[in-house]
Amino acid sequence: MTSSTTHKILAPLAAAAVALGGLALADKLPAPASAVTQAVHTAYSPGSTTTRDREELSHVEGVSHQAAAVTGAASRAVLDYWTEERMAAAKPITSMLEGTLPLAGEDPSSGGGVEHQASPRSDSTGERWPADGLVTRTTGKVYLTMDGRDFTCTASVVDSANRSTLVTAGHCAKDGRGSWARNWTFVPAYSDGDSPYGRFTASDMLVAPQWSRQADDSYDFAMVVVNTDDGTSVQDRVGSQRIAFGSWTEEKVREGVQVYAFGYPSSSPYRGEHLHYCSGRTTPDTGGTTANGVHCDMTQGSSGGPWFTGFDTRTGRGTISSVVSFKYADDRHTQYGPRFGEAARKLYDRASRL
Repeated sequence: MTSSTTHKILAPLAAAAVALGGLALADKLPAPASAVTQAVHTAYSPGSTTTRDREELSHVEGVSHQAAAVTGAASRAVLDYWTEERMAAAKPITSMLEGTLPLAGEDPSSGGGVEHQASPRSDSTGERWPADGLVTRTTGKVYLTMDGRDFTCTASVVDSANRSTLVTAGHCAKDGRGSWARNWTFVPAYSDGDSPYGRFTASDMLVAPQWSRQADDSYDFAMVVVNTDDGTSVQDRVGSQRIAFGSWTEEKVREGVQVYAFGYPSSSPYRGEHLHYCSGRTTPDTGGTTANGVHCDMTQGSSGGPWFTGFDTRTGRGTISSVVSFKYADDRHTQYGPRFGEAARKLYDRASRL
C-alpha cells in the first residue's frame, strides 16, 4: 500500500519537499563536477558477461535497475569526488528538515539522549553502540549525490554469491519517483572520519518498482552491488550478515519481534560520526503501510541501516529482516522499517548474480 508521505521524515527528498510545502534549501553544497558525472555513466564494454546481465535486468519483472560506476575509470572518479571537504559537508538525506524537528524536550545543542552505554541493551532508544563484533564492520556510512546535492545514509553487507552486495533503504538509492543517486560510496566501519576498511563504490543499484514508480513506503529497500577495493570484495574485507525474507509472518507481526536497528544518525542531536543503535519489540504501522515500528530516537542519516532479528550482542551477528525507513512527523520516537518479503528477495537474487 502507498501511504501518505507528507507527514513522514527519514523519507525521500521529494516527499520531504511536499511536507515542507516546497521550502527551498537554504545552504549550498559543492555541486558535482561535470567530469565526475560523465565518468560515472561511462558505458561498459559491449559483449561482456556483466553487460548481458545488466541488459537482462531491464526486462526482469519486479526489478528497477540503474548501472553506476561500472568501469575502473568511473569508480576512481567517484572516489576522487569524495574529498574530505565534501564528505564533511554532506547532509543526511532529508537535511531540509534538520532544525525543524528536534526531539521533544531536548536541546539540540546538548547532545541529549545519545549518551554512551556500558553494554548493549534490549531497549535502547538510540545510544552509541557500546560493543564491538561483526556489526561494527559490516555496517557503514554511505555517501551519495542526489540531484546535485551530497547526502549520507547507512548500509550493510549481506552474504551473497558475488560477495559484493549491500542492503539499504530505497530512498538511499533512488528518490522515489525521482532521480537515481550518483557518486554512491560505502565506508564500512566508518568512525569519526576514519575509513578503516577502505571505500567501495556502487556498480549497480536495484529497487522495487513499487518504490521506483509509486514511492510506496512498504517497499523502501534497495540492494546495491559494489566494486572491489584494490581487488578485494567488501565481503572478503569485512565479513557479512545473514538476510531473511520470511521474518514478518502475520503472527509475528501481531506479537511483535525483538529487533536491533543500527545506523549513523546525523541530524541533531547526533553528528553522524559513530554507529548508534535502537532495540525493542516491534508494532505494526497503522498509517497505511505494511511497515513495522520500534521505539527509536535516531534521526536522519540512519536511513538504510540494518534491522536485525536473532541478534547476538556478544558477536554482533544477526539476520537482517528490514532497514531503517521513515518516521512520522508527529511521532519522532518511533522508527519504521519495511518488511522483507518476496519483493526484497527478488532484488537480492538478481543483485547477487551481478
